[in-house]
Amino acid sequence: MTSTTRKSNFKKHLSYFSDCYINAAQCIEFSSVIKLLRSENQELSLSPRTAIMISIAHLALAFGILGNIVSFLVYLAPLPTFYRIYRKKSTEGFQSIPYAVALFSSMLLLYYGFLKQNGLMLITINSIGSFMETIYLIFFLTYATKEAKVYTTKVVILFNIGAYGAIVFSTFVFVSGHPRLALVGWICAVFSVCVFAAPLSIMRQVIRTKSVEFMPFSLSFFLTLCAIIWFFYGFLIKDYYIAMPNILGFAFGIAQMLLYSIYKSNKNQVLPEVDKLQDLTSVIVIGLSGALESSTEPDKAEDAMVDEKDGGMASNKTSEPNEANV
Repeated sequence: MTSTTRKSNFKKHLSYFSDCYINAAQCIEFSSVIKLLRSENQELSLSPRTAIMISIAHLALAFGILGNIVSFLVYLAPLPTFYRIYRKKSTEGFQSIPYAVALFSSMLLLYYGFLKQNGLMLITINSIGSFMETIYLIFFLTYATKEAKVYTTKVVILFNIGAYGAIVFSTFVFVSGHPRLALVGWICAVFSVCVFAAPLSIMRQVIRTKSVEFMPFSLSFFLTLCAIIWFFYGFLIKDYYIAMPNILGFAFGIAQMLLYSIYKSNKNQVLPEVDKLQDLTSVIVIGLSGALESSTEPDKAEDAMVDEKDGGMASNKTSEPNEANV
């Protein structure tokens, strides 16, 4: 075998081995790319448990937004009352306590929302509620009598400033961390249970008078809807300080709607005169959400009766003979 032949065979073997090396390197690189892609897909793919947790978070966000919308509409319910006060330039038989209680509830839940993580839904609606209830109280004080102004000022100082300040101060000074959140949560829950019991007054009034004139169905419906939404919100985020009180709110809302269906035919029935200036017209409880809006409204039917009496007396006076003419 000549040297030329040996050189050509060596070149062929060298070329063959180089091609094998290149192919092996490409195969190794390709396999590494495949492994990388598989690892990335495994990282991107979600386990069923993770997917369920994400869907629950989305549901909680949806219920929180719905709760804010419905609660805001409920906060607007007293506007007709204050339009009547503005029109008559008098608070008549309306009381300020319900608005002070509503303000206290909003402030308390606002404090709780700031303490807990992801409390944005509570912070937004209760910030709005605190602002609106403050406006209502200022408007009430503008047209209230001197005695009502003094009484309302005492209630606000003792309740909204004194009691609320004591709760915030004591929980900040003597408690810290998770126990503080739990303590404030229990305070909110207990207060909300007391607030949700407020419809008992109007329900008693409806049963006694057999009239739903001052318990509109739309208000009861939205209160029930509000309680349902905030219950599911609290349940989904596992905040039972929010969820539990709304069970009671839902029960009272259903009871109010049942009473309405029973006595709706007596909606325009005239209430007895003894109840003048004492008829509880509405109780607005925002799921803990929660804020309470309750007002006592003078009996509209009684006002009409008084107007008729005044008109009758005026007509009698005009029809009486003038002594001078006689």
